[in-house]
Amino acid sequence: MGDAKGFSKISPYTSLVFRIVLGAIFLYAGVIKIIDPSGFAVAVSNYRILPGLLVNPFALVLPWIEVISGISLLLGIGIEGGALIIGSLLFVFALALGMGLLRGLDISCGCFSTSQEAQAITWSYLARDLILLFMAGFVFFFDTGLASMRTRWGFRR
Repeated sequence: MGDAKGFSKISPYTSLVFRIVLGAIFLYAGVIKIIDPSGFAVAVSNYRILPGLLVNPFALVLPWIEVISGISLLLGIGIEGGALIIGSLLFVFALALGMGLLRGLDISCGCFSTSQEAQAITWSYLARDLILLFMAGFVFFFDTGLASMRTRWGFRR
């Protein structure tokens, strides 16, 4: 039981750090893609997962989902929803990366750059996404709203 008490003391701070890290990463990644939607569409197309007809709509909508979810976590508004969306995106990204790596594709990730000259996907990118997925899960299950607009405005879960 002593461990549970220690965990309950550290989890709000850990969750806050995870929230800030995830929020900043997704805000940044989304803005990069919004600035260059055609470059991001090429990166999406290179994975050869989506039918061509869906690549452009996907490349236009996904960055806005990333930005809104990132802002949600940074401000602490709709934390559970933001963490769930980011966690779902990370799961899909990990699947896409894994499939690309297993198929031996020599493509850029499209994560933080829309340039075709960006570094090719690697297993470390997959590991990074899985670590971020763990962080999103932690926020979803254990966040207490520390330093959030939700607690500042007096909203309850």
